[in-house]
Amino acid sequence: MSDSRLYSFSPETKEKLRKFRLGTSRAKDAQAVIYIIDAKTQEIRPQDDTVYTKMEDLADDLPESSPRFILLSYPLTTKDGRPSVPYVLLYWLPENCNPMQRMSYANAVELMRSSAQVNRVIEVESDDDIVKIQSKLTGTD
Repeated sequence: MSDSRLYSFSPETKEKLRKFRLGTSRAKDAQAVIYIIDAKTQEIRPQDDTVYTKMEDLADDLPESSPRFILLSYPLTTKDGRPSVPYVLLYWLPENCNPMQRMSYANAVELMRSSAQVNRVIEVESDDDIVKIQSKLTGTD
């Protein structure tokens, strides 16, 4: 069975993905939304309606033993002084993940990437990775 049939997005979630992508492209502050896979329905959906603007708050709200997908729009200035707003998928995969959840998220990461229309997936496994995400985005880590 293909991943696209195993996992699904509701029409509402697809619209939220589109609005977030379009609405954050000119944002002045970082914006992040946590997505989960509903264990009963296999639907990928936002964890809640929270939009994070501080990486510390995002890190605090991530579970210690469950994977998550995080859509992140992160305004920064390139080395040559141009403004840039990378739009990426953070794949939260803490070390002590439940193996079944780990497999479930691993099977869905490509579908999430393509549905959210992000070009880059960054695997993160600690609060520190989240707080210091700018270095991963700029390649200075």
